[in-house]
Amino acid sequence: MSITLDAALAVIEKARTHAVVIGVAMNIAVVDGGGHLVAFARMDGSILGSIEIALAKAKTSVLFNGPSENLWEFCRPGGPAPATEYTNGGLIPYAGGLPLHDDSGTPIGAIGVSVGMPVEDGEVARIALGREAR
Repeated sequence: MSITLDAALAVIEKARTHAVVIGVAMNIAVVDGGGHLVAFARMDGSILGSIEIALAKAKTSVLFNGPSENLWEFCRPGGPAPATEYTNGGLIPYAGGLPLHDDSGTPIGAIGVSVGMPVEDGEVARIALGREAR
C-alpha cells in the first residue's frame, strides 16, 4: 500500500499552512513507501538548494521508518555506522522527515520539509501529520 495523491496533497497543504504561520517559505516533499516522489510544493521565496534536502529527508524517513534525525545517532562521527548518510543516493540525518503510516501502522510514505532551521522543519512536518509542535 502507498499514500494516495489526494492524501499527499492534503499533507502538503497542512505543512504549507503552518509554514506560512511561522513565516518560513518551505520546500515540502511527500514520497511513497519506496521513497519515490508523489507530491511536492515549493513555496514562493523558498531556497532552491533545499529542494533536494526536502526529498532526501523524506527518503531517509521512509527507508529507516522513523524521523530523519534519528539517523544521526548512527552516522555521527564516532557513531556505530559513520557515513551512513552517503548510502542510498544520499540521506539527511536532520529533523524534517517523518514516516507516514496507514491505519494499521504499515508504512506508506514520508514527508520531508526543508528551508528553516532543523527545529522549524521538524515542527512543520509534525503539524502536517497532525502531531503536536512540541
